[in-house]
Amino acid sequence: METTELGGSGLRVSRIGLGTMTFGQQVDEATAHAILDRALERGVDFIDTAEMYSVPARRETFGATEAIIGRWLASRPGVRQRVVLATKVSGPARGMDWIRHGSTDLKAGEIVQACEDSLRRLQTEVIDLYQIHWPNRNAPSFGALYFDPTQDRAYRSIQEQLQALAGLVQAGKVRHIGLSNETPWGVGEFVRLAEQHGLPRIVSVQNPYALVNRAVDNGLDETLHRTGVGLLAYSPLGFGTLTGKYDEPGFDADRPELGRIAQFAAMRQQRWARPEALAAAREYNALARRHGLTPTQMALAFCYGSWRVASTLIGVTSLAQLDENLAAWGTRLSAELLAEIDAIRWRIRDPAQ
Repeated sequence: METTELGGSGLRVSRIGLGTMTFGQQVDEATAHAILDRALERGVDFIDTAEMYSVPARRETFGATEAIIGRWLASRPGVRQRVVLATKVSGPARGMDWIRHGSTDLKAGEIVQACEDSLRRLQTEVIDLYQIHWPNRNAPSFGALYFDPTQDRAYRSIQEQLQALAGLVQAGKVRHIGLSNETPWGVGEFVRLAEQHGLPRIVSVQNPYALVNRAVDNGLDETLHRTGVGLLAYSPLGFGTLTGKYDEPGFDADRPELGRIAQFAAMRQQRWARPEALAAAREYNALARRHGLTPTQMALAFCYGSWRVASTLIGVTSLAQLDENLAAWGTRLSAELLAEIDAIRWRIRDPAQ
């Protein structure tokens, strides 16, 4: 597996990373450990998680994924030195009152405490990449299309967040820092303030990037390129919609074997399951089949081959899914096919944004 350097930091990660939000909800611990073993065996040394996981987020499973990974690391001596471990501190609670008692602000002390808790659950002394899961300020994310200045409120500043992260780096508890679900302005401000005040510079941004959600291409790609920050692309299969398994109408809670959108009603209210997003996914899936590819192959190859993407994070629930996703590495999309993909986007834009 090829590796790449994030943000000029010296931190190298595999070009495919393993996302773990399914561990502890859809995936039991034994299967999760088998998936982690197989991924590492296949050269995937970049593992991404978050304090909030598993997903869908619930009080009962908060921190469960980190704990599963921690027990995997503890049971396999020497493995920790072979993997790049990334996790995230949650932003404002967004209605989840089990995260910092529902706090709508992310204070410096809370960042430090969240990191300590993640270190304990992961059973490690250092986190290689520590990320802010979503912005602390008012900013459009998770399907919101527009910035609404009337929703602005007082919040701990970006500089304060950077100073808290700097303390963790200086203490040897975090090696590098990154962001997630960020905007071009947010990326630029984190970089500017870090350089101005001699604070750690972000090395990556983890945002959605998939055929049905290419919002990154609307200016964030230029920001990342010019600031030298790497893109970690999540949900490259659009929460499963770009695999073809939701192409037939009528999936619902009675067919949980299909995946999260079918299994969890809350997932059907999110951006990936919007009627227009499902219709777009079906159009892309049909295009893949016309070109002799599976929908999964085309969707992943689009991300794997993009100059914008440092590492693509794949989330799986079985060894078979893992092998299928890894098998798509090396698939090259022709100029003709890429033009057809762009023609579809020109008509329907980003329905899962």
